[in-house]
Amino acid sequence: MLIVDADVVQVERGLRAGELTCPSCGAVLAPWGHGRSREIRGDLGARLFVRPRRSRCTGCQVTHVLLPEVVWPRRTDAAEVIGAGLEIAALGMGHRRIAAHLGLAEGTVRGWIRRFRRRSEDVRRYFTVALVALADDPVMPEAAASPLSDAVLVIAAAHRAAAMKWPAINTVSPWAFAGRAIGGRVLTCTLSAS
Repeated sequence: MLIVDADVVQVERGLRAGELTCPSCGAVLAPWGHGRSREIRGDLGARLFVRPRRSRCTGCQVTHVLLPEVVWPRRTDAAEVIGAGLEIAALGMGHRRIAAHLGLAEGTVRGWIRRFRRRSEDVRRYFTVALVALADDPVMPEAAASPLSDAVLVIAAAHRAAAMKWPAINTVSPWAFAGRAIGGRVLTCTLSAS
């Protein structure tokens, strides 16, 4: 799985021009059909329909699904929706109230928060390194009440630093930015800061 830009035309153009490379071996990716269509819940009850592009590495022959940055792997909610829930949790609100606020099932929101809490220190560390690399004079967020809050704050700070360096990042939400920066693994696996 490879997280790519949300602009389908740009991704297709880059894929056909040989600009996308295999995350495993670095060889050029070539078009290889499409993945199955998925419905994703967006902000304010919007429904997004995604049919991810598939590619095949010309070197190692492995196929990769090209998932748009607004979607995280194995999630039926858009990155912005999950991120909004995590931001509210960082303020101290419980999963039941967050679920009611977002109009989602309690179990769904509880699952996001539990997974993010388990990974929050790795996420915080990863985006702290990114913040230092991106900002000319990085301003570290103040320590918050919990590791979850610290991770949320440093993601926002790294997004701001990236937007200062590349203004086009302002068109991308902090959560789509976070998902793309770490391959969609905000909730799914341990990260390394290398």
